[in-house]
Amino acid sequence: MKNNRRYNKGLKIFSVFLVLSLILSSYVLFIELTGKLPAEYNITLGNSHIFNSRFPFSFRVTDSSKSIIQFENTKDMLSKLFNRQIELEPLSEGSTDLQLRIFGLVPYKNLKVNVVPQVYVMPGGQSIGVRLNTEGVLVVGVAEITDDTGKNRNIAEENGIRLGDTLIEINGDVVVNSLHVADIVKNSNGEEIKLKFLRDTKEYEINVKPIKSSEDQKYRLGLWVRDKTAGVGTMTFYEQNSNKFGALGHAITDADTGLLLSVRDGEIISSRVVSIEQGQRGKPGEIKGVFYNVNEPLGKLEKNTPFGVYGELFRDIPNDLIPESIPIAFQHEVKEGKAYILTTTDDNEIQQYEIEITKVNPQSKPSIKSMIVKITDEKLLNKTGGIVQGMSGSPIIQNGKIVGAITHVLINDPTRGYGVYIEWMIEQAGIYE
Repeated sequence: MKNNRRYNKGLKIFSVFLVLSLILSSYVLFIELTGKLPAEYNITLGNSHIFNSRFPFSFRVTDSSKSIIQFENTKDMLSKLFNRQIELEPLSEGSTDLQLRIFGLVPYKNLKVNVVPQVYVMPGGQSIGVRLNTEGVLVVGVAEITDDTGKNRNIAEENGIRLGDTLIEINGDVVVNSLHVADIVKNSNGEEIKLKFLRDTKEYEINVKPIKSSEDQKYRLGLWVRDKTAGVGTMTFYEQNSNKFGALGHAITDADTGLLLSVRDGEIISSRVVSIEQGQRGKPGEIKGVFYNVNEPLGKLEKNTPFGVYGELFRDIPNDLIPESIPIAFQHEVKEGKAYILTTTDDNEIQQYEIEITKVNPQSKPSIKSMIVKITDEKLLNKTGGIVQGMSGSPIIQNGKIVGAITHVLINDPTRGYGVYIEWMIEQAGIYE
């Protein structure tokens, strides 16, 4: 009897332990699964997509979705029993929800599935120059002014003006450039003027009196401002029907403040590589270029975003390596493994270089750190040491599709860097609109 009791007690303890282990392992698997699932998926007509799950989690498509996607279990009976794998077959354009359930009964999370037309774009790789004129003028520095009485004044400090604020109006007039600001202040005769600033999308106004400097007897505000910038980068893609383009893969920021520059207008211009400074551990390298045909810009610049610059081309830009448009890949199609980039180095021609995508980051919202890539092509490593400034925007090609663009180098390892998903750039370009 005692042995039976001990046996039964041991069996109960084991059963409880087993149940707790199953719950814990299921929870871990659940966190792993849901953590790898973006909140929204884009799939294209004509291309099915397979979702994988693990017991006790399963997917379900609602009845209202059957006109948009067709839901099929795998043919394996055990898989059918636990609904471990389903295949979605797009039927028509539209959006629907794919429901994640626990034990097939308890709804937990909805995944939005968008069936969209396949987008084709011309991959870039060309070296381009970018000239950007800001909206208003950006405050990049402040200075004290010594007035006629010998007193040191700081208008910025007195009125809460910060580095990175954008001066957009003076006395109701739109600020054109830094010379415009200097001219208004110089001719103010010290009378009060109204300044309108933009800070983090919010506007504020202040009234100030310019100070006559004892140094040169000129009226000043003590603000250092910038209204334009220029640099070299790489074209990522353009869409031939709309002529919309995307480049760089990351924002153009002010060199002093690190803040994103708002665009009033700008241009992209042909660029020729003149030298390359190799990247080293702790010191990013750089492709140095010069603009040419500056009176014949390639296109107009309309947007500067965290995911690159965008606008409209005036004419097609040839790509001898890939002369026709290719499809884009959505993030669930991007795989770890071999790929290649298109970029321009010292030969001033687009070249193809092998890379490896070492990590793919599932993202439910846009981010420039979508994937980690490693340069493996010895020819490129010998030229640049890896990823260098000026290569940002170089398109990443995998399995015949453009999957992303180079954005940043890892400072401590110039052979590695980040890439952004092409779908984020396509959205920014407004090609779906």
